[in-house]
Amino acid sequence: MDRLPPLGPDQWTPEQRKAAEEIIAGPRGGLIAPFVPLLRSPELMGHAQRMGEYLRYRNSLGLRFSELAILITARHWSQQVEWGIHAPIALREGVSAASVEAIAAGRRPEGMDGDESAVHDFCIELLREKAVSDSGWAAVVERFGDRGAIDLIGINGYYGFLAMVMNAAQTAAPHCEMPPLPTKGSDEAA
Repeated sequence: MDRLPPLGPDQWTPEQRKAAEEIIAGPRGGLIAPFVPLLRSPELMGHAQRMGEYLRYRNSLGLRFSELAILITARHWSQQVEWGIHAPIALREGVSAASVEAIAAGRRPEGMDGDESAVHDFCIELLREKAVSDSGWAAVVERFGDRGAIDLIGINGYYGFLAMVMNAAQTAAPHCEMPPLPTKGSDEAA
């Protein structure tokens, strides 16, 4: 059961209205699922959405690699909403269906190119070990530079934050053509 369901615009405080209108007027075009529970803290929501807007739409990695990182983070947290939103985007941006399926199943995808492998391994190591080895760091910096490494950390952190918010709030996943992720604890993340 959704602990923090949508609030109707007639229920919004002036702070909530201002924060919601900022999101609605931006590239998202609406108050989408992650921001429904965050609306209860409009200042936090505003800061989060500005960071997310950069990380999702203007990061230095490009959409294919940022969507790959988002899927890995969603899988790590068993976050159905983010998975449902981002799996179709990842496919559209060039992440292979086999890679999406492997990540969903908690396996390392086969056949990734060097850039995908660097992003994948960096994210997995960061999420599992809470750090990145020298070799993992070097592989990302070689391909995407220092800025790319920082943006990749930011994507993992931001989508981890959203996952915690929605998992705690029990935000309902949107209908999606993608099969849902296994529940938390059913197997390891990719």
